[in-house]
Amino acid sequence: MPFLNFALYLAACLAFWAVSLLIYVRATPYPEFALVRDGNLAAALSLTGAALGLALPIASLAAHAVSLADLAVWAALALAVQLAGWWILSRTVFRSLREAIVTGNHSVGLVLGAFSAGLGLLNAACLTY
Repeated sequence: MPFLNFALYLAACLAFWAVSLLIYVRATPYPEFALVRDGNLAAALSLTGAALGLALPIASLAAHAVSLADLAVWAALALAVQLAGWWILSRTVFRSLREAIVTGNHSVGLVLGAFSAGLGLLNAACLTY
């Protein structure tokens, strides 16, 4: 039975992570995966931070959620926090965020990725109720 619970939670977490990442990249105004395939380091740095920032809360939830339904609800909230963070950054600190990523501004990609990962870490810590 423990292996079944492990497999169930792992599958659910991977699905939540994949869906969250898909929603995240569709919400941003630039095609991260296409830019990464083309060698755009700024997009790769930003996407790496976003992937980590989305995975960290889900990992915390796997350890602390009382059920898969609980995990799903809080995973959705973690995604909303990441999207809000991106939106706030794009409207305040980096008003030309889309252009910076598309044109390959490495420093902006790195800062955005670090912000996303940091926000995910804080989000994960707050989900330990």
